[in-house]
Amino acid sequence: MAYDEQLAARVRELLAPRGDLGERRMFGGMAFMVAGHMACGIVGEELMLRLGPDGAERALGLPQIRPMDFTGRPMKGFVFADVAELDDAALAGLVEDAVDFVLSLPPK
Repeated sequence: MAYDEQLAARVRELLAPRGDLGERRMFGGMAFMVAGHMACGIVGEELMLRLGPDGAERALGLPQIRPMDFTGRPMKGFVFADVAELDDAALAGLVEDAVDFVLSLPPK
């Protein structure tokens, strides 16, 4: 499965200042790792965000967000974002929320 290279470049640019950034191919797409934890990624043309259960629940209140159902069942704490409906500021905010969540996890 191919993934949206332009979206990956936008996310990469947002995360570039971080010294703890890594990239890994996952889910047939690209995952962005922060401090060893997957924070977000690109699956096809969608942005996947790891927000944790509370953050995902809040994000689901936005019209551009839906549960991550990659496996056919919603994955707790993960969401998909329709980036065609997000401006740069909204995209940056969601990526920042994902980074904040993974930084709250125990170190790897």
